Amino acid sequence: MLDDVTTLDVPAVDVRFPAAGRVPVQELPLHVDSGLEVGDERVRAFLAAFGRRLLRPALARRHPELGSLGFFLRPSELARTVESLAGEHVRVPRGLVFHVPPANVDTVFVYSWALSALMGNRNVVRLSPRAGAVAQVILDTLHETLDGADPVIAATQRIVSYDRSDAVTSALSAACDLRVVWGGDRTVLEIRRHPLAPHARELTFPDRSSFAVVRAAAWLCAPRAARVTAAEGFVNDTYWFDQAACSSPRTVFWVGDEGDCEAARADFTDHVARVVTVRGWGVDAAMAVEKRVSTYGLAADGLAESVEFRGNALASVRLSAAAAAPRRWLGAGTFAHARLASLAELAPLVERRDQTMTHFGFGRDELEELARGLAGRGVDRMVPVGSALSFHRVWDGVDLPAEFTRLVTVIR
Repeated sequence: MLDDVTTLDVPAVDVRFPAAGRVPVQELPLHVDSGLEVGDERVRAFLAAFGRRLLRPALARRHPELGSLGFFLRPSELARTVESLAGEHVRVPRGLVFHVPPANVDTVFVYSWALSALMGNRNVVRLSPRAGAVAQVILDTLHETLDGADPVIAATQRIVSYDRSDAVTSALSAACDLRVVWGGDRTVLEIRRHPLAPHARELTFPDRSSFAVVRAAAWLCAPRAARVTAAEGFVNDTYWFDQAACSSPRTVFWVGDEGDCEAARADFTDHVARVVTVRGWGVDAAMAVEKRVSTYGLAADGLAESVEFRGNALASVRLSAAAAAPRRWLGAGTFAHARLASLAELAPLVERRDQTMTHFGFGRDELEELARGLAGRGVDRMVPVGSALSFHRVWDGVDLPAEFTRLVTVIR
């Protein structure tokens, strides 16, 4: 049973991995002394085999986001993650980690769990009953991979589902050594009502917003092939999760003089529209109505100069001022556009909740200067257009593998 869970009336949970069934929380078999180590070869072998299955062409074509996940789990990347922790201290697993991922991005729970497992931890992942079809594909693939895995995987890892239950969440929170909460501000505050053990720690990933920055002159001078590739990458950044992912851009800032920015914005929108059409991205009627209400609402509030729709799938809003950039979700495929004379003008507009800045046409020195100037006030990631959804072991400014371990000082 779970360590330190003594309550007898805690409801049961549905175990989704490694076996199907409904069991009381107290009977989750995660108390075992597994002997797992940081970078344990048994876990690495399982994750690498799981990643290879996700990269099967038929599966990757049907669910491109699973291809990205499989790429993240390739052996060389797992090795780099482990090697990044080398230092003067001995790294040991944190212990039992309780993950609460969001329901709207099906792959997040795997990244969080995989890095924690790689660090030698026992894990309980709470998968929302509302998780979509991609989550089920992931579970099916995990079960396939389990056939050839070391028994320690089945003994130490659990993915469970349960409806909102204070009793279950409290029991798991009391038992864990680290709680990881992904979701909106409301979710974080709700989970925080459940106390942790005095020694335990917590990582939270609350509501975030993201944007793109494009140097207009660089866009206009780029070869057509480069602009097509960038437009395809931008569509990947935004449409895979209906633009609801925290790292999906909602505003595009154009940097340069007014004429260049207007021409670049128009050309960019044309390229994005073509990609959306070719790929067949669609928006249902309810979403289309919500988008129109949101975008015309910005105009009614005096925040937008114009609104342009390309069918139901793409909406472009020209903001009256860059400071009016919306952080809230306006509907899938809705992009606000604003002009900046220079990249330096972006700094006072950044808020703490801003997470990812995708960029096109800027040099590394410029980006590093901006990062230093922001001094932690916002923007935790600066990545090229097309890489917004590429997960990295450092996320939201947090070194996840380091957080999933404890340091032991050994002095001779």
